Amino acid sequence: MLTVPVSVPDLRPGCAEEPKWDGFRALVSVYAGQMVLRSRRGTEMGLSFPEVVAGILQLPDATALDGVM
Repeated sequence: MLTVPVSVPDLRPGCAEEPKWDGFRALVSVYAGQMVLRSRRGTEMGLSFPEVVAGILQLPDATALDGVM
C-alpha cells in the first residue's frame, strides 16, 4: 500500500496515523538459510545496505518483514 498525502486524516475511532519519513520500502525474507532484501519493485538491495543484511542474518528461519528503512 502506498501513502498518499491528505490535508486532514479521516481516522475511525481506535485508529492511529504516523508521519511518512523519507526512506526505502523494503521486503525481507529468510527461508531455508537464504536471505533476500528487495525493494517493493523487486530490486536487490543487499549490496547497498550491508548493515541491514548483517541484522537480517540474525533473524530466524521463515521470517518475512515489510517496512521502511
